[in-house]
Amino acid sequence: MAEVETSVVIRCFNEQKYLPGLFDALDAQTYRDFEVIVVDSGSFDRTRDIAEARAGKVLRISSHDFTFGYSLNTGIRAAAGRFVAIASAHTEPCDGRWLENLIAPLRDDKVAMCYGRQLGKACSKFSEAEDFERSFGPFERDESPARWAVNNANSAIRKDLWLRYPFDEELTGLEDIGWARHWMDRGFRVVYRPDAALYHLHEESWRQIRRRYYREAVAARRMGIKGPDRIVNELFAELRHAVGDLARAFSPGANPVAARLTLGQRLREVAYFRFNRNFGTFRGLLEAHPLETREAREEALFDRSTRAVVIHGPGKVALEERELPELKPGDVVIATAHVGVCATDLEILAGSLGYYKTGMAKYPIVPGHEFSGRVVSVGQNVTTLKEGDPVVVECIQSCGTCPECRAGNFIGCAERTELGVFRRDGAYADFVTVPARFVHKLPTGADLRQAALCEPLAVVLKGMRRLMPALAAAPGGARRAAVIGAGCIGHICAVELARRGYPVTVFDRNAARLDVFAGGTIAVSGDLDRLGEFNVIVEATGHPEVLDKALHLAPAGATLLLLGLPYARKEFSFEAIAAYDKTVVGSVGSTAEDFAEAIRLMPELDLAALMQCRLPLDRFAEAWELARSGTKLKIILDVEERS
Repeated sequence: MAEVETSVVIRCFNEQKYLPGLFDALDAQTYRDFEVIVVDSGSFDRTRDIAEARAGKVLRISSHDFTFGYSLNTGIRAAAGRFVAIASAHTEPCDGRWLENLIAPLRDDKVAMCYGRQLGKACSKFSEAEDFERSFGPFERDESPARWAVNNANSAIRKDLWLRYPFDEELTGLEDIGWARHWMDRGFRVVYRPDAALYHLHEESWRQIRRRYYREAVAARRMGIKGPDRIVNELFAELRHAVGDLARAFSPGANPVAARLTLGQRLREVAYFRFNRNFGTFRGLLEAHPLETREAREEALFDRSTRAVVIHGPGKVALEERELPELKPGDVVIATAHVGVCATDLEILAGSLGYYKTGMAKYPIVPGHEFSGRVVSVGQNVTTLKEGDPVVVECIQSCGTCPECRAGNFIGCAERTELGVFRRDGAYADFVTVPARFVHKLPTGADLRQAALCEPLAVVLKGMRRLMPALAAAPGGARRAAVIGAGCIGHICAVELARRGYPVTVFDRNAARLDVFAGGTIAVSGDLDRLGEFNVIVEATGHPEVLDKALHLAPAGATLLLLGLPYARKEFSFEAIAAYDKTVVGSVGSTAEDFAEAIRLMPELDLAALMQCRLPLDRFAEAWELARSGTKLKIILDVEERS
């Protein structure tokens, strides 16, 4: 084990946003005799990748085993230093002397622990920045039971004392106070150093704030620091703080949050923060049997939320935080890399998709079924995938056990879900949870942006599988193919038919969509009256008038493949089909077989025209407007990137 004086222990869970800033600040420290140990408790974002690239040691514990004390004890057990500095992963030292100032008091044999100042930034809550100033402040002092402020977001301890008394692993918070109190009772000092300052970067939802103060109140109650008898005192203290915060909202002074918020926003945020803090605190102090089950502890300790675009009803959509579903034994969690904008997404928003008209599907729903990503967490029964695998996912997910599924007719499964369409949230989100049996691993080095097109390619390949037997049974002669609609599906159809050796002509009213084929072997036209020249016709628009024209203009013996949805109700005669030996084939979705073939074929197909327009997820509304306008052939949302 390397000789160092200090070990810096960082606890992590989904900290990819903040961890690079913390490492940058550690690199800038003037004091250099330290190592960095990261303890990760089941992150499913890029936290571990960042940590493994920059930390000396990365330790992993199960989220099922996590407590603050257990996580710290795991890290300190691996520490080589005689001093242990502790920092939250969402903190950032204010200057290059933070670590030096934090450990300096520990060289006094009578000091067991030192803690430093915490400050807010513009991203903080206004009242929390005020609380930081109340709890810490600019003056050095010794800790006193009259006003516990010691905090492991920014602290340092002596390892020799930790070996004699580790952190309490049963507490749901305040393990720092428990450890400090133990050694203060035995004559040791715990000191506060305001010049060991860092920014504490909380960007919590109101629910997260309630949970944080709830679990801390439960811990304080179990330690005997607070109890139901302290409710009145707590209430009066909080009222004083609320009044003080409201006054500061009018004259914020150095509060860094003031630059982000207007006066009205400050006043509203003060009210929300104080309400949610008190709600969590009083619940923790009064609840009869708080956090007694593993499930309750995990819910209070972990935030498994994901940023997601949620459609709540026709015309009602918002980018918001959503809780991830529970990871079942057969599931995987995937970090979304790229998701394609599909016309189906817009139909769900409009309420025009048939599933929503019939009541088969219900809001709210997270759209997005054309996507790629990487596996970040696997259920205990999953053996075919591992963390880090690049993957794509089938949209139609059937039960696998009903008679229809056993017969291979997966679309006929009454229990099926469609990812991002109905019964299962889709990939307009940072993370998506899906059954592993519908996940397909991509080859190493696969282009994940192009891989987001696997789903529409698989849809086309299924259509081709259904089309070919009909062509084989039709009268002989050269096959001349027409594709109506040069959107994503039509474009891929034309490319695939050309690859199979068919002469192809693409029809569309949008000249820009046709221009992408200029100079190639695929012909283009805007005149549907020419459809009589083609004995293979693929209808990919979903427009009933276009379909009607195709059915009537197609020559005798022609085969028509219908890939467009939705086709609205329209009266027409079947005589044009039956009297002229025409064949109509419908196809929707795809299967595992089609996905496997799509993955195999993807490198052979030139689909570059579909990857020219890219936007981050938080600009989804702009992406949808572009999709409606028809000015872009395809829009791909790069979920990993932010505006």
